[in-house]
Amino acid sequence: MNTKPATVAVATLACLLLTFPTSNRLLAQPKEATELLEAGPAVVDDIVQRHTIAEKQPVAYPAIREADLLWEKRVWSILDTREKRNLPFRYPEAPFFSILTDAILDGSLQAYSTIDDRFTTPLSVEEVRNMVVERDTIETIDVETGLSSYQPVENELNWETVFRFRIKEIWWMDARTGQLNHRILGIAPLIEIASCCGPSRETPLFWVYYPHARPLLARHQALLTENSAARGTWEDLFEMRFFSSMVYKESNVQGRRIQDYLSGEDALREGQQVMNSLRNQEEDNWGR
Repeated sequence: MNTKPATVAVATLACLLLTFPTSNRLLAQPKEATELLEAGPAVVDDIVQRHTIAEKQPVAYPAIREADLLWEKRVWSILDTREKRNLPFRYPEAPFFSILTDAILDGSLQAYSTIDDRFTTPLSVEEVRNMVVERDTIETIDVETGLSSYQPVENELNWETVFRFRIKEIWWMDARTGQLNHRILGIAPLIEIASCCGPSRETPLFWVYYPHARPLLARHQALLTENSAARGTWEDLFEMRFFSSMVYKESNVQGRRIQDYLSGEDALREGQQVMNSLRNQEEDNWGR
């Protein structure tokens, strides 16, 4: 009995079965490629997806007993973003001023009035919007009819014009640990107000209570070093005092600012002297 034709038939059938799924895949490939092109591949402007900063939470402050406050002083200083050490504040892709105002306008951060610097008067989102958004009207002309009309426009305050910030902080001696500590209480952006009959004056826009802003600042990257892999946050920058500032006031009986009794280089030297005395306070206390 000749089994050769049957063997050939079985082999042919097996080849057809093996090639059939492959043919289906070949036919389906153009459809999958089309869907991929329509959806678009995931684009990452990096070598890896980074989630560390987006998910970061600040370390909670340790509890402090009033009885352990051995010594305390409040200090107000000016941070100028044009100084070399403060250049991270002017990073164009994420300027610090824009981070604060965006959070305030979307309701995730509370701003306070500059009536005082004790955070007693909260500002509404609309009040802050009126500060940072300038409303105006422009004339438009219809090319067909030649008629003119006026349209309202809104221009946001340019972050590049905000050069300085006020910093309010407390320095204290902890009797339990024997250490000198400091903590920022508030930050206020300063703007220049033009005057028609004299030099422009500088005024704060609003105050932000720093302890409440820490979770927000911990989720925004700040360029602390030239090493892009060493990614720090704005909360890191403030907690490590990776910035330069000049003292313009310290707590005193008369409530005076340094500029009220000194000017020019004398005021700068006095501010530096205040900061030096703060840093030496720990040694002075325990050396007595």
